[in-house]
Amino acid sequence: MTQKRFAFIDTALARAFPEQRLFLRSDRETRFIRLSPATQLVALSGSALVVGWSIVASAILLMDTIGAGSVREQTQREQILYEDRLNVLSQERENALHQAGDAHERFNAALSQVSDMQAALLDSELRRHELERGIEVTQDTLRRTLKERDMARAAQAELAGQDGAAADAAAGAEDLASTLDMLSAALDATSGQRDAMAHEAAEAERFVEEMMHKARLAEQRNDEIFTKLEDALSVSVEPLDKMFRKAGLDSESLLATVRRGYSGLGGPLTPMSFSTKGQAPDANSMRTNSILEKLDKMNLYRIAAQKSPFAVPIKDSFRFTSGFGPRWGRMHNGTDFAASLGTPIYSTADGVVIHSGWSSGFGKLVKIQHEFGIQTYYAHQSKLRVKKGQRVSRGERIGDMGSTGRSTGVHLHYEVRVDGKPVNPMTYIKAAKDVF
Repeated sequence: MTQKRFAFIDTALARAFPEQRLFLRSDRETRFIRLSPATQLVALSGSALVVGWSIVASAILLMDTIGAGSVREQTQREQILYEDRLNVLSQERENALHQAGDAHERFNAALSQVSDMQAALLDSELRRHELERGIEVTQDTLRRTLKERDMARAAQAELAGQDGAAADAAAGAEDLASTLDMLSAALDATSGQRDAMAHEAAEAERFVEEMMHKARLAEQRNDEIFTKLEDALSVSVEPLDKMFRKAGLDSESLLATVRRGYSGLGGPLTPMSFSTKGQAPDANSMRTNSILEKLDKMNLYRIAAQKSPFAVPIKDSFRFTSGFGPRWGRMHNGTDFAASLGTPIYSTADGVVIHSGWSSGFGKLVKIQHEFGIQTYYAHQSKLRVKKGQRVSRGERIGDMGSTGRSTGVHLHYEVRVDGKPVNPMTYIKAAKDVF
């Protein structure tokens, strides 16, 4: 039964693929190669598999290329939006600081005017008290004078029969009448001056009340400005802090390192100081310094982000071919990016080139030393464009993609090492996704 099946299969193959002979002719002899039906079937099947595999691989490569292009464009758009947001926040900060300075000057001027008006008010009150005392003394003198006048008139009536004494009494009465008229005029003038001073005091009180109202309005405007600035800073600083935490970096230690390297004083981020005459700083001064401290923290984060590898080393279309972790029984300490031969490779952060040359297994390799004990490796390159000791910036081209060293195809082997220990590069790339 088995022999019949084999015979049937051979007959079917012979019909579908008749035996072919390939003749090879020379000057002396003629030879031929016999192609049996089974050989033709195997050759045709192999050709079909190769064509099918090529179609599937091309489709996968095309889909990866489209996806990588979309990720790069999205990253660029997010970076532009972040830079625009920083510019707007910086402009709002400068405007707010300018407005706060103007408000502080206006408030100081108002306080000076209020102080002057209070001094004038105290002077007017003092003069009013003096006038009241003068009026009281004048009234006492007037009452005493009237009493003496009445006594003089009584004495004049008793001495009416004596001519010399009567003449003297008449003269005294006239002097008393003159004195009384003079004191009445002085009393009227003093009363008018007292009324004028009272009017001036009322005007001063109204002016002081108006200035205090303006000061309260200025304080409310300052509070609104401070609140907006504090909210904007919270929204901007928190994503940066989150990015460094996701990357496994100690943000406090990192900021302290940056601050030591950029320790120059002066500029708009220097804390403001006002004369307090030995008293504690006011609330506005404390809030202003708090905002300046947060702005300084955001600026330090910006410098740290520029010096840390929060970027992709390839800007053209690429696809990930191998990630960080065990592979084929060995540890793969980096991430592989596949693209065409000669694709530009860029530094992912500011740093200094500590190796640029051949390295066993890595082929043509570039090592860059960054801040905070971070190093990046760029292996299997076809051409190196930097030298040892050269300072490079983030986004600067350092070489071309190739397949040197132990490599199965054109790709970039990219590593990130912290204090000499390899870490997953995708941790940094993903951590920056929500910021850049």
